[in-house]
Amino acid sequence: MGSIDRYIFRTTLASFALVLVSLTGVIWITQALRGIDLMTSQGQTILTFLGITSLVIPALVLIISPIALMIAISHTLNKLATDSEIIVMNAAGFSPFRLFYPFFYATCVVALLVAFIAAYLAPDGMRRIKQWDAEITADVLTNILQPGRFAQLDKNLTIRIRERLPGGILAGIFIDDRRDPNERVSIVAEHGEVVKNETGSFLVLETGNLQRFEAGKRDPALVAFGRYGFDMSKFSGQGRDVTLGIRERYLWELFSPSEDDPVYKQMPGQFRSALHDSILAPVYPFAFAVLTFAFLGAPRTTRQSRNFSIGSSIIAVFGLRMAGFACSVMAVKSPGAVLAQYAMVMGAIGIGLWMIVGGLVVEPPPGLMEAINRSNARIARLFGRPAAA
Repeated sequence: MGSIDRYIFRTTLASFALVLVSLTGVIWITQALRGIDLMTSQGQTILTFLGITSLVIPALVLIISPIALMIAISHTLNKLATDSEIIVMNAAGFSPFRLFYPFFYATCVVALLVAFIAAYLAPDGMRRIKQWDAEITADVLTNILQPGRFAQLDKNLTIRIRERLPGGILAGIFIDDRRDPNERVSIVAEHGEVVKNETGSFLVLETGNLQRFEAGKRDPALVAFGRYGFDMSKFSGQGRDVTLGIRERYLWELFSPSEDDPVYKQMPGQFRSALHDSILAPVYPFAFAVLTFAFLGAPRTTRQSRNFSIGSSIIAVFGLRMAGFACSVMAVKSPGAVLAQYAMVMGAIGIGLWMIVGGLVVEPPPGLMEAINRSNARIARLFGRPAAA
């Protein structure tokens, strides 16, 4: 790799990293805000919140990476064109196809990243989210106890809370315990919180009173307390078996699913669609890179507008991705859609390489330019300004 190749390679990857981090960060924040109730209503810590929400980042990177690569290549080519470096390299004997080499190397790096994420990292993150969420929601104190409702945890045990406060604090707690046939216990407390340790789970009540009605006695025993621990170990969930969905399967699990898998028996088409999505994921960066370079990589002077080429590359790339999503949806019911998806991606790469090798310069049609000029002239006359020649 020569000095020019290294310069373009570094510039492209640096732009890719900046765009990828920026886009992923913005989208991650919008997704993370949906899980803010983990801290406010369920009493989870900030570390739990950040841990769960950050596990979705690989899935976001998987989708954003090809788009970030397209933006990075467009930025690099525009920078080279603005400084007339593409013209100089072309005059020095660099053909458009030779100039594509460093962009191809950068695309290989991105494709390897995407392949690893699609095959392992994204499914692993999604299944960790599911397992972590199951552990949280399995706890009766965060799943069954709803403010303002009487929850019957056992045949003779009823608990009610008035509201949940930030930080996992429960307010207005009432407990009616009749599990012991020889006595009935009623507890009222102003506040309480869940405490878990190696010995079990406890509902620690603060500032309340306990009434114990013993069998054979006329009057109850009344005890006021400042702090009282009510054992909830029996009702605190220790997690439950999690059924993994399609997107939580690794690539090798999608490639050879078990015949006894109930999800596979119920939705074999979705397994097929997810498998080919994972296989094609590292191919899309090559298609995006080739199309972007085909529209923007040809040498042209600074007087030639690049706006039409930039717009055309954006339409081509996003059109290809949207068509890919459509084929992925149709592949659930139609195996032929998988072949159409492969043919579409490979066809886009082939057409782009043909344009690069041929050195085609994408220019707007003359009729379109005439229409734009006439429109500009009418607008100029409307505002009383002479039209530019």
